Amino acid sequence: MSSIWSGEYWADKGGVKLYVYRKRATAPQKNGGTLPVLFLVHGSSNSGRSAFDLDVPGHPDYSLMDHFAGLGYDVWTVDHEGYGRSDKTGGNSDIASGADDLAAAMRIVEQETGLTRVCMYGASSGALRAALYAERHPERVTKLMLSALVYTGKGSPTLAKRREKLEEYRANNRRAVDRAFFHSMFTRDKPGTSEPAVADALADAELALYDSVPTGTYLDMCAHLPLVDPARIICPVLIIRGEYDGIATEEDLLDFFSRLPSKDKQFVFISGLAHAATLSINRHKFWHVMHAFQSVPENRVLTQ
Repeated sequence: MSSIWSGEYWADKGGVKLYVYRKRATAPQKNGGTLPVLFLVHGSSNSGRSAFDLDVPGHPDYSLMDHFAGLGYDVWTVDHEGYGRSDKTGGNSDIASGADDLAAAMRIVEQETGLTRVCMYGASSGALRAALYAERHPERVTKLMLSALVYTGKGSPTLAKRREKLEEYRANNRRAVDRAFFHSMFTRDKPGTSEPAVADALADAELALYDSVPTGTYLDMCAHLPLVDPARIICPVLIIRGEYDGIATEEDLLDFFSRLPSKDKQFVFISGLAHAATLSINRHKFWHVMHAFQSVPENRVLTQ
């Protein structure tokens, strides 16, 4: 969708420069009113733009940002410390650091839109980052959407495999990525849920920027779970569970869901999806669920 407007910004997190990216249907205008903000939080192995605004040659309509901008949202994302266009530091960019990144990026959102409250979506370790941010800053998140989430990690086949390299993650703040790795993101759970061209497009976008990513989120998910207390997340929450996602068991996620205090919560199972759900052949089912949840009116209380 070439008509979609985009903007680039820089957030400061204690001297660390973070790349912030924004898309909406038209350029923002002074006194032109505000659109609802959707803030997208990426996972462990690729940056914000490639996760949510990927151009796949010959295969249109893979940009989640374009899709929601076309629906009338002001859509934002950030490259976490050590990822994409943001500063590469000596840190390992763990989940707590990621929540700090969101706080820094939200200052830019408030500055540019005047809004202090947003709807937030996170995928995989991005779900943990977003959930921790919502736990720390309940006044900032109107609704929270989480996919490829893990809670305690009990019974997770993906994490069991990753723990084979646990000492490597402890000893090194970055891990190497290459084209084969990006392809594995789409095949490790269930081959055939994504088009091969998507993995190539993602690899092209990411490898142009770096050949390694931080280890902090992998270390956290392998050794430090649980990282989020669902009882402290007070906003409405949507949890989306892809049919083939191996990062967590259904029991683990339902345990998390049961502890959420808000009665405005949803748990949605979607068939045909694996871990990389927003870039799958069934991504439009996923996008539909996201839009439906954001469209639910806020709770009203009768006043005398």
